[in-house]
Amino acid sequence: MKIYTRRGDTGETDLFGGPRVAKDHLRVEAYGAVDELNAVLGACVAASSHEDVRGLVRELQATLFELGSYLASPDAERRERSRIPEPADDDVLRLEREIDAFEATLEPLRRFVLPGGTPAATAFHVARTVCRRAERRTVALHHAESISEAALRYLNRLSDLLFVLARVENRRAGVAEHEWVGRGR
Repeated sequence: MKIYTRRGDTGETDLFGGPRVAKDHLRVEAYGAVDELNAVLGACVAASSHEDVRGLVRELQATLFELGSYLASPDAERRERSRIPEPADDDVLRLEREIDAFEATLEPLRRFVLPGGTPAATAFHVARTVCRRAERRTVALHHAESISEAALRYLNRLSDLLFVLARVENRRAGVAEHEWVGRGR
């Protein structure tokens, strides 16, 4: 199987079980942003030295691959035949449990935290912002077509978890967070 097909050379792509659409179609934007997030999470795994964090992020990547497949598949019957899972509230609850467990190891926030710190923490901050973009693209798709609201909740909660993981990376490395205090204060 060749890696290139030339079918996308005119700016169109095939949806899974659906029509050909422009590469800037809302659905392509949504699953493309999820794919970008998945790649950035790969950088987070590479940057982290903590196996619990690395294992969790690998699980998140698998779930994001499923979410991208869901977003790339407009036909519900085709998704079912292909066993592409729909995002579920259980996935959101799992993220909330992870957030709560990690937050229990951190000092409470008093102010906004500026992105940065260790390379791993910085990678998680970048992942958080990419996750927010994926969420925005999925919201735009949701306004145009019917998609699972659990997908929206999942991406929203995932960005929260990524923020917490950035803080965890800094805390474990003994790197102080830089709080935003405003200019001239």
